[in-house]
Amino acid sequence: MDISEDTPLFLISVAAELCGMHPQTLRQYDRMGLVSPTRTMGKSRRYTMQDVIKLREVSKLSAEGVSLEGIKRVLELVNENAELSTRVRDLERELANQVMSQPGNRVFAAGDQGVIRLNPGQRPERSGSVVLWRRR
Repeated sequence: MDISEDTPLFLISVAAELCGMHPQTLRQYDRMGLVSPTRTMGKSRRYTMQDVIKLREVSKLSAEGVSLEGIKRVLELVNENAELSTRVRDLERELANQVMSQPGNRVFAAGDQGVIRLNPGQRPERSGSVVLWRRR
């Protein structure tokens, strides 16, 4: 059996103990959508290690005086940031693959107008521009 941090392992009592919270607090957080554990066939909650980490973060923010609605918004923004970071890495990887598969076909210049594409042999209009090229 392959166990990762996404594997639902912990009963609500165990997750509550790991977080230093009461099980009723975890139920409330589930109803609010702060931390939503997976459910078994019998509808009991199962928490992952990621859920426990998130619950600890909720506890920390709550102790610092952040409201539950504020905590919910913070968690949404953290998730959105993680998704965008993943998307940026995917796009950078795709761009690198395209550049490496077609060496010497693209020439660019950077100047006051931003980055522009130049045809091979074409010079940029302004002499102060930076020109990048790749040898064939």
